[in-house]
Amino acid sequence: MQIHDLHQRLADLGAKPQHIGRITRAWLQGKPLDSGTRHQRTENFLPLSVREELPALTEEITGLARLRSEHPAADGSARLLVELHDGQMVESVLLPRDGLCVSSQVGCAVGCVFCMTGKSGLLRQLSSAEIVAQVALARRFRPVKKVVFMGMGEPAHNLDNVLEAIDLLGTDGGIGHKNLVFSTVGDPRVFERLPLQRVKPALALSLHTTHADLRQQLLPRAPRIDPEELVELGEAYARRVDYPIQYQWTLLKGINDSQEEMDGILRLLKGKFAVMNLIPYNSLEADDYQRPEGERIVQMVHYLHSRGVLTKVRNSAGQDIDGGCGQLRARAVDLVNTRHLHKRVC
Repeated sequence: MQIHDLHQRLADLGAKPQHIGRITRAWLQGKPLDSGTRHQRTENFLPLSVREELPALTEEITGLARLRSEHPAADGSARLLVELHDGQMVESVLLPRDGLCVSSQVGCAVGCVFCMTGKSGLLRQLSSAEIVAQVALARRFRPVKKVVFMGMGEPAHNLDNVLEAIDLLGTDGGIGHKNLVFSTVGDPRVFERLPLQRVKPALALSLHTTHADLRQQLLPRAPRIDPEELVELGEAYARRVDYPIQYQWTLLKGINDSQEEMDGILRLLKGKFAVMNLIPYNSLEADDYQRPEGERIVQMVHYLHSRGVLTKVRNSAGQDIDGGCGQLRARAVDLVNTRHLHKRVC
């Protein structure tokens, strides 16, 4: 189901735009679809034909995103394993300070070597309604005032559905446009389409290195775009929407934490309308990659910040539960496969 399909279905039942808006807002707030207001009961507002269909519609919408399991972390975040209508699973993350990280695909085609999600490849796209349903689900637990598209998947590879979801969240969803954050490896279509949207989200660009050849190794199926060009495209968008670009840099020990890379960041970002987010890799002992030591991370932040590049450390939520993006889904899929194998053997 797409968002426009839901709206058309309601219109076919006789709902006027004001009826569709009320039902949509109730859904996005995590409330029953027949929620009224303090001053007006639903039966005095919605047409009978619409009210009669709401139970079936509620069942269908609820099935778009169901909570499979919740994994609270010490940092105040909580990773949600979300089951979609066809049994596929994605992850959403309740973030501190009323934020939510949502997924836009089951799996991902970019294949970032340090990302668990990329190891499964792309299984399917999420519909615009499935994306929004993650917000509706999260709002049953706590307020959501910011949504970041940094979960499973590359939003630019599901661009139409992601933009439809962003438009709804930035209007009926009541989320400020700069509190909608579109994260991408830098697909050129993003820079063509986002400036034309009614709701222009903030932009987060995955940089990870200042060397084009190393970036191609780390993000093997990302568009072949030099870091310099990526920053220039980002800068143009930042100036147009009057909001800084967030550059993402997953810190990998011995790979992109050198002094040369730090000087490269200064060369690219000094004077730009930008924030550098250093993200220590969410590493396990058996991983091919490890995060730098804490002292080195502090040195890097101080070096960049003191030389004119606003730099922050953004730890992945849920590190104490081994809940880096894709890890919960991977464990759940392994468990399901093991059970199926056991049944066949027995």
